Amino acid sequence: MVNKLYVVTPRGFCAGVEMAIKALTWMLKIYDETIYCYHEIVHNDWIVEKFKENNVKFINNTDELPNNSIVMLSAHGTAPKIEKEFKSISLTNVNSVCPLVTKVHHEAKRFSDEGHEIIYVGHKNHDEAVGAMGVAPQSMNLIENLDDIEEIELKSNKVALLAQTTLAMSDWEPIMLKAKEKYPNLKMPRKNDLCYATTNRQEAIINIADKVDTVIVIGSSTSSNTNALVTSLNNIGKEAYRIETTDDIENIDFKNKNVAITAGASAPDHMLQNIVDYIKPKNIEFYIDSDETEYFPLPVELRTNIKNLTNFISSMFPENKCISKYGIKNDKSWSATKALTSL
Repeated sequence: MVNKLYVVTPRGFCAGVEMAIKALTWMLKIYDETIYCYHEIVHNDWIVEKFKENNVKFINNTDELPNNSIVMLSAHGTAPKIEKEFKSISLTNVNSVCPLVTKVHHEAKRFSDEGHEIIYVGHKNHDEAVGAMGVAPQSMNLIENLDDIEEIELKSNKVALLAQTTLAMSDWEPIMLKAKEKYPNLKMPRKNDLCYATTNRQEAIINIADKVDTVIVIGSSTSSNTNALVTSLNNIGKEAYRIETTDDIENIDFKNKNVAITAGASAPDHMLQNIVDYIKPKNIEFYIDSDETEYFPLPVELRTNIKNLTNFISSMFPENKCISKYGIKNDKSWSATKALTSL
């Protein structure tokens, strides 16, 4: 039995994940047909299966999209060329990209237009990295680690550095410092590309690490920010396990240990609660490192669709006096957890 369990905050859904899950849920409620989603809406296996059970089909290229269908682009960002192809095929297209990923896309376009060679630090074949690299493919060079920055040789004296938003700070910072050393005139965004939620979750778990013997990180193997939490802990010599279900911890010895538990930015809180109930700690302490109040509104295309539909229904039933409880005006009060529960 676990001696003491620290339940860490912040954990779980970030503002971008909240927005994307709610957006796809709205799509299911508006359209009585299959919704096609380019890439997994977020990188969590349970959430993906939940949407599959409710008539969402996840696809990886435009060839899989039927003409005049309904499509949503995932939170990880889509290359402009690919987005244009989807718009030419689909009847309705909604882009649920996280605004922080959009920021990186804008930076890539700006630096490329200014004639910079761009070093992009990210994970090869990750959906976010694929989308970002597609913004300015002629200018961008993907690297994954410190060895890559040592080996890369750019002939231009105009070099810029960008990053995937979900990297571990302990991986990003040495690469950034080496890039600055190698390219003295290196250009970078005024504000760090790393997502606030990624950073907050890493800082929180590192701040509690000295009090515990081991750490449980809830999330799927495909989740970059979940893996970054484990990496951050491993880099300071702390034992950490990425867990999804109770099956994953059957052979791990937590007896008489102090344990901290957190969750990646795409992990639903019920997954964490299942683990807490399973390990039955003697004592529980809720550790709050920081509060998050960020909110991202629904994609503009979806808001427009909902508004038009609402106006149409209102014109058909002018005597209707029902007040919407979870309409887009009240979106802040409707959580992704409530959205998933409604399916």
